[in-house]
Amino acid sequence: MGKRKKEQQRRNYEIRKAQHEPVIGRMPLERGCKLIMVYVEGYEDIAFWRGVFDDYESEEFMFEITVPLRDDLAKGKKVVLHLAGEAEVRDTLFCIDSDFDYLFADQTPVSREINQTPHIFHTYAYATENYRCYAPSLHNICVKATKNDTKIFDFERFFADYSRTIYPVFLWYAYSAQIATPNIFPLIEFKSSVKLNYLEVENNGADTLAWLERQVQRRLRSLREQHPDIERQFPSFVEMLRKRGVVPENTYLFMQGHTLLDNVVMPVLEAVCDKLRYMSISRINGSERRGVSLINEQSNYNNALQDVRSALSFNENYKECFLYRKLKHDIEHYLDALHRSDPDYRCRKRR
Repeated sequence: MGKRKKEQQRRNYEIRKAQHEPVIGRMPLERGCKLIMVYVEGYEDIAFWRGVFDDYESEEFMFEITVPLRDDLAKGKKVVLHLAGEAEVRDTLFCIDSDFDYLFADQTPVSREINQTPHIFHTYAYATENYRCYAPSLHNICVKATKNDTKIFDFERFFADYSRTIYPVFLWYAYSAQIATPNIFPLIEFKSSVKLNYLEVENNGADTLAWLERQVQRRLRSLREQHPDIERQFPSFVEMLRKRGVVPENTYLFMQGHTLLDNVVMPVLEAVCDKLRYMSISRINGSERRGVSLINEQSNYNNALQDVRSALSFNENYKECFLYRKLKHDIEHYLDALHRSDPDYRCRKRR
């Protein structure tokens, strides 16, 4: 029986078992401690928002991060926003991916609701995945996966260059989304225009970016031929995006999160990690060790390796990102206002 099938059977057993066991209640709170419920879009978002609110938890103030508690188990951004519109605000927060709603600067009903509602917090970056893929943190991911700290690739420079390369088609995609005419440049075409099929690690990916530039220019020519008047609207749109923090060098933070993760960052990380693993293995094989001693050293190294995607999924080294600081500022402002309106809310950062 395959490993995947065994894992599925184990999960099915756990589900059946849970249906016949009483639910364990949450631990009782300390006297005077306030519990704030935080609703998020899906299970994969719980860990991210847990990391955010960890900084504000104390003996007087606690948070519980969860998906919407509905009998139909429905989840997602629309469900969270619907819940935010109906629920009592006190002791309840709602946290979502920004998507394009932050960038559109109140141009749509959803963006107005998100940007103007104090108990709704959003990522500012397109999604939580964009934070996991924060360029200055990616070398650490390679170290965790390969146990090799040699710096053979400048992730910050590469993703600045990558962002500048895709910026023109990003404008087309974002503008078509803003005017609610996605057929101008649908997501599937944007994905195919910005994805990386390979990475030449040498010269910090210069050959790969040159190939990508040709793909982008080809797509731009097609878009301009089909929609010759669209780019006349771009100057004011570009200025609106600039005021929201979008510049050519950081476009990757605002593109669709799963596209960035699966079609860009993972191919880059895999290529760099392959090189680092090869370097480590070469060092081991080139050592003076032989026989059983060499085999043991090779085994020790292989056992220490970690799956790249798994290492990336636990990445929390994005807290210096300027968008993350904006998110933290919003939470601090909200909690300070809550404290001023009710002395019982003694919220302070955990030191």
